[in-house]
Amino acid sequence: MNPSPPPPMPSRSPLVAAAALLGWLALALQLWLSIQLTIANGQGALAGVWIYFGYFTILTNVLVAMALTAAAYGPHGAVSRFFVRPDVHTAIAMSIVIVAAIYNLMLRQLWQPHGWQIVADNTLHVMMPVLFLLYWWLAVPKATLRWPQVIHWQLYPAAYFAYVLIRGAVDHWYPYPFLDVTKLGYLLVLVDACAVLLVFVAVALLLVALGRWQVRRASKAAPLAERP
Repeated sequence: MNPSPPPPMPSRSPLVAAAALLGWLALALQLWLSIQLTIANGQGALAGVWIYFGYFTILTNVLVAMALTAAAYGPHGAVSRFFVRPDVHTAIAMSIVIVAAIYNLMLRQLWQPHGWQIVADNTLHVMMPVLFLLYWWLAVPKATLRWPQVIHWQLYPAAYFAYVLIRGAVDHWYPYPFLDVTKLGYLLVLVDACAVLLVFVAVALLLVALGRWQVRRASKAAPLAERP
């Protein structure tokens, strides 16, 4: 007997669409702030765009917004079909958890944002992670999640690490203190990156474990719900 397929991803949800819109608005606000800062420093608008796309926070929040948009409006092409896959949603959940954890535990105390920057920071580092995790828990089917997928999900943070090193070799700018080769050297940065990667793996394993537990709980509850 073949197992029944996982339920389809919910689409056209007003709440999911609202979360997606919030994510895009926060990203647009942060881009505007980044450009305003570099213009004020005499570097020009393109420098603001270049710095903006150097942050893992920004790249991951783009993925969050794309996933929520695809879920809200349904798959209409190859890209949106990719972003409604449960494994992709879970990989993004892993990354946005790391965004929230590292910023709020390690980086928040390093500076004091003001004005609209406070809004952008808290939306990208607090609100969007909470909203996406809530969406993942309530709406994403998890029957297809498998342990080996955890390894595949590490390609994204590993690619980002390589991207940071390549960018830094060009302009000597590093987005995060623990990746700053000019101050720490390549060896210490590699050690830091490996430590962070282990945290990625741990979070991914936790998400898969939670997802599989949720599936087991639902399968046990289903026969009880069918009883007269």
